[in-house]
This record gives sequence, C-alpha cells and structure tokens, in this order.
Amino acid sequence: MKNLISKVLLFVLLLSATCFTAFSQAVNKPSIMVFPDDVWMNSNGYLKEVDNQGVKTMVPDYTKALLNVELGQVITSIEKMMLDRGYPLENLSQTLKSLQDAEAIKSMETSEEGNSVQSSLKDKLLNTARPHLVLYVSWSVNTLGPKKSVTFSIKAVDAGTNKPAGAASGTGNELIGASMAVMLETAVLSHIDNFNGQLMTYFDEMVAKGREITVEIQVFDNSPKKLNSEINADGDELSDDIQKWMKTNTVNGAFTTQSKTSTLLKLTSARIPLRSEDGNAYSADEFGTKLRKYLRKTYQLPCSSYPVGTGKAVLVIGGKSQ
Repeated sequence: MKNLISKVLLFVLLLSATCFTAFSQAVNKPSIMVFPDDVWMNSNGYLKEVDNQGVKTMVPDYTKALLNVELGQVITSIEKMMLDRGYPLENLSQTLKSLQDAEAIKSMETSEEGNSVQSSLKDKLLNTARPHLVLYVSWSVNTLGPKKSVTFSIKAVDAGTNKPAGAASGTGNELIGASMAVMLETAVLSHIDNFNGQLMTYFDEMVAKGREITVEIQVFDNSPKKLNSEINADGDELSDDIQKWMKTNTVNGAFTTQSKTSTLLKLTSARIPLRSEDGNAYSADEFGTKLRKYLRKTYQLPCSSYPVGTGKAVLVIGGKSQ
C-alpha cells in the first residue's frame, strides 16, 4: 500500500513539474503569429484594391490567400519550428475565421466608431489574437532539373509598433522529391537558433521596460473641458493631470509627449506591462479604457475609447462617438 501511495505521489510531482515547466516556458517566450509577407502576397496576386475614404489602397486578401495549399504548408512548418522552441502561437487562419461574420466583413476597412481612423482587417486580426510578435514570411521555389530548393525570408516585428525584432533568410539544400514542408525546414533550420536569439533579446527588453504603445486623446468641440482647461487653484490643466496619471500607470513612468494642444494630446513610446494583474495579456485598448474610466470618475467627462491595432489607444473627450 505504501509503495502504491509513493508511486502516486511521485506521479503527481512529475506531472506538476511538467506543467510548471510548460507554463514557465510560455510565460518567458513571446507569443507569435505568422503572416505571409506582402512581397509574397503581391507576387501571387493576393493584394486587392479598396476605396479607403476616397483613397485607393492596396490591402492583403488573407481570406483568398489562405486557400493556397502551399501557404498553409509554410505557415504550419514555421509554427511547428517555433512551437518546438517553446513559443506560444496564435494561428492566422483560426483568428480570421473568428472574425468572418457579417459585421466584421462589412467593417473590414472602416472604423467601427465612425471616426476618421481606419481599422484594417490586419488591425482586427492582431487586436483579437494579441500576439507580442508578428512573423512575416516569404519564399520562392528554385528548380534545377529534378532538384528543388527553397529560398526564404522571415521578418519579425513588434505587433504594436512594427519595430523590427529579428530577421532570417537563406536558401536550403537542393532536394529531389521533397515536400514543401521538408524543403522549408531544411532551409530554415540552420538559421533558426540565431533567429530565436534575436527574438528573445527583443522580448527580454520588452519584459524589462514594458510594451510600447501610443495614446492619443482628442477633444470634441462641445466638450465641457478642453485639454488646457484649468482644474485646480494651482493652475494645473487637464493635460497636466493626464500626464501625471500616465507617469503613475506606465512602467517606470516612461512615455513621450509628442503633440499637445487644447484639443489633441498625443503620447508616444508609452511603456505598459505585458500582463494585467490577473495574469492575462495587457493591451493598449485596456490601458485606454482605464484612462477613460479615470477621466469619467474624476471629472465626470463623457468619453469614449477604442483601439487601433494592438499598439494604439484613442480617447475622445466630450461625447460618445457614433
């Protein structure tokens, strides 16, 4: 009986250690999402022209591109290699499916709030999945008689700021009869460790300094207060208190005041924690919501807030946008 109890306890301890290791690994690695690079999208006819408030713009057609079998094989191969190295994944195809309802498609290239800031499909995808880093991959197949090889390029960028976080490129060995997955893995494997190092260097800095976002505060004409309205006997203005709040709620009080007028306050390079108090990923949208609630509670100001991608929060003071 004692031997049975000992074996059960040992099993529980081993299972707990395994779960803890997996959890620690996920926490200490940035989450990633793999996209086809626009270079590949353009070469294969997956960019389409849309009318963006009178301006003709070329945007990626991910719905059509994901029907390409080769793209699916490439994304799966990259995801597998990153998953083997402990990176949490957000899948492009699954995220897209979660957005493909009538409202999402209808508002794909327009702002849900009816303002002038455009929210693209990519913004919606990233704001839904909330990856730390985005990997953009492009490739081409080289054919020499019966032999084939793959030339690839992977660029990693911060999902919120689009700042580069790492890059790798190369050409694999010439193979006969190999699948796309095998050729790609052959090409990438010799570069993956260096690429992994670049990502972790970037992510370690993100953990230490916080995630970088932009906060933009706009004021309606009919707002009861403007940003230069005095709020106390010392002559402090509303913008002064907002900046004071930012210092308290950012990592090490880090942010830069880029623009400051009576109706616009733009705060860039604001560093926010990667995770909220409940341990979930913390977003620019949640940060903006927190500031909106502070202004509502402190000054009884009607406000609205909304995200632009994963790296920007916009607040509108003086009314609820339609």
